[in-house]
Amino acid sequence: MAATRSYGAEVIFAGDTVDVALERAREHAGRTGAIFIHPFDHPDVIAGQGTIGLEIVEQLPEVGTIVMSLGGGGLAAGVALAVKSLRPGVRIVGVQAELAAAYPASLAAGHPVDVRPALTMADGIAVGRPGELPFELIHYLVDSVVTVTESEISRALVLCLERAKQVVEPAGVAGVAAILAHPEIFEPPVVAVLSGGNIDPLLLAKVLRHGLAAAGRYLTVRVPLADRPGALATLLTRLADLGTNVLDIVHQRLGMHPGEVDVQLQLETKGPVHSEEVLDSLRVDGYKIACT
Repeated sequence: MAATRSYGAEVIFAGDTVDVALERAREHAGRTGAIFIHPFDHPDVIAGQGTIGLEIVEQLPEVGTIVMSLGGGGLAAGVALAVKSLRPGVRIVGVQAELAAAYPASLAAGHPVDVRPALTMADGIAVGRPGELPFELIHYLVDSVVTVTESEISRALVLCLERAKQVVEPAGVAGVAAILAHPEIFEPPVVAVLSGGNIDPLLLAKVLRHGLAAAGRYLTVRVPLADRPGALATLLTRLADLGTNVLDIVHQRLGMHPGEVDVQLQLETKGPVHSEEVLDSLRVDGYKIACT
């Protein structure tokens, strides 16, 4: 918002969804005489986004599959039209957030239908009704539409940030999420379009935590310990030896047997395999571990 205003634009907040914001924008244009430019259901927007397809074919002529986020449909429609005109054999896959997927129902019905998007971190593609023009192109040119979960989106965002050094918003990383979740359905070479980096730092921090947990990098366990000096220190030393980082500790005495304390720990690990190794080692040491 601050960056947009710094360029001289007026920013008006309206509604909690893309659909409501679009309706308010139309009303504003009608009231003030401003020109309303639809963000995805407009031929010029679709044509402009189609240039991405031209660049992909130019830079990677042997591309087998192009995967991209799908909201209202302008990006997927433009890329599909451009690429299929030059390379009809290239597969085009659109990816929607599972909680806000209007296209599967619309494609099944043969025309755009309304859905009520649930709250999703991929709010940039949380569109309740496909655009009329994009739908016609996607119906004929896009080979398949798949959905991804919130955990899959957050894992993809972490991967892009950690491995590719790319800051991508949740809506823009849906293609990567689909590749990670269903690698077997994509014909290589595969190109994932990263379509947007508009993410608030506070939201990024939350999504990163969610993604690390989904990737098995966080482990939360409950351990009953003898309530005597040194018991917790012994456990923490063992966790350090196993290469874990303790992020949080909570002691609970209420409801426990006399002489015992319940300890809940949040641990940072190197991944699912390391998490299992830690749990197995602690159980061999005699600890009664419960994952939460």
